[in-house]
Amino acid sequence: MGSKELTRGAGVLLAITSLPSSYGIGTLGEAAFQFVDLLVDLKQRYWQVLPIGPTSFGNSPYQSYSAFAGNPYLIDLDDLVKDGLLQETEIRSFNWGTDDADIDYATIYENRYKILRMAFSRFSVEGEDFLAFAEKSDSWLSDYSLYTALKRHFGDIEWQSWDVPLRDRDPEAVKEYQEILHNDILFCKFCQYEFFKQWMQLKQYANSRGVQIIGDMPLYVASDSVDVWAHREMFLLGPDGRPNVVAGAAPDAFSESGQVWGSPVYDWSVMEEDGFAWWKARMLENMELFDVIRLDHFSGLVRYYTVSADAEDGRNGKWSKGPGRKLTDAMTEVLGDTRVIVEDIGPKGGLPGVKKLKTKTGWPGIKILMFAFDDDTANEHLPHNYQDTNMVVYAGTHDNETIVGYFRDKSDYELAYLYEYLNIHYKEEIPDALIRAAYASIADVAIIQMQDLMKLGNEARMNAPSTVGRNWRWRIGKDTLSEERRAWIRTLAAVYRR
Repeated sequence: MGSKELTRGAGVLLAITSLPSSYGIGTLGEAAFQFVDLLVDLKQRYWQVLPIGPTSFGNSPYQSYSAFAGNPYLIDLDDLVKDGLLQETEIRSFNWGTDDADIDYATIYENRYKILRMAFSRFSVEGEDFLAFAEKSDSWLSDYSLYTALKRHFGDIEWQSWDVPLRDRDPEAVKEYQEILHNDILFCKFCQYEFFKQWMQLKQYANSRGVQIIGDMPLYVASDSVDVWAHREMFLLGPDGRPNVVAGAAPDAFSESGQVWGSPVYDWSVMEEDGFAWWKARMLENMELFDVIRLDHFSGLVRYYTVSADAEDGRNGKWSKGPGRKLTDAMTEVLGDTRVIVEDIGPKGGLPGVKKLKTKTGWPGIKILMFAFDDDTANEHLPHNYQDTNMVVYAGTHDNETIVGYFRDKSDYELAYLYEYLNIHYKEEIPDALIRAAYASIADVAIIQMQDLMKLGNEARMNAPSTVGRNWRWRIGKDTLSEERRAWIRTLAAVYRR
């Protein structure tokens, strides 16, 4: 088997934040290990997670403060109790929200760092493991910890609004604040140490039980991020560090008026000068964390879409040429045995060049069954049109409605082709018929969202692109899969050699 192909199997898409927990948000603790056990019980090979970096305003994992750091919200507090850094009574003295199927981010933001600081006050920064971690991760950790401490110090305002010497990283100003914020910087390093320690324990457990973790790597980083602050030369920015143009999406099936993502775009010619060193470092970091890397918005490497930084929607944008093969070759140099999946969904018919680049890399692309049934029997998402096995099929992704939600309001007339194709007669049968179609397909990997295995409606939708407020908040709560449901999933995995 070529090293780029994935072992035939099935998996579940579930964000770490969506796991059940007593403290308001899913973590890397016991529930994550139990979820691995559930996957094994369901005969699944893969667990796909959403990006795990620290999130900024809006809590989108695709808008992170750092392309390298982990999200401190995911640090399991019970583990810190076991390590003698916290007491259970201390954790319970805080409010973590009242709904076990929802994340109250404002409350988490308010209290999570307070409790982590309590743990830090009892932690020895002289410990061998901590010092080894800090040294090994120094290439990104020092900048990240200083940036995060400065952000806190200045009341969370974006770095572009800091005092000019700090905004522009004047060496004297940087040195002065490294001393002033010494303890806060160490606290940030402590949070990263705990995150990575817990993450590696979870990954080792998953791997030991035959489960591979698929991680998600966003193409862009947030404008207010340490990457942009510390590497301004790599981005297209004005003299004040603010972007004049930002990444977005042209009008398409998702959004009639297009999307404004707000992320600065890379200066690809500058990145090329050092052989894309930042990207290679990023790949190496992700290779440690994940068994398979899902590269988000792959088409942006071929052609990317920008709009003015003050644009209200994505209608009046401009297409530019991306780095293409130069970057994918640089990534391949460091990849080793780590597999890559590319999110190559574009406009109907695809962007010119994307299929070509994907073929050259040998990396599998994706298909989404919810996009398949528009009455065009040549639709590339329909299983009978799959060209080869080297692909990943989803029923739906974190950006879509749930299966139940998506088909709820469609008329029988609109669903006639789907009914015929899936050999069913009623709307209630759609979720299971779609899951079966994914499993039965020739695609090497079939991934189903947890919400769809649980047959939940749009109240469980993870993200509605171009909206703010309700996104990224869904959690499993106390719901579980019935034994009958588990048996059905196990049977499917066996029948279709998953």
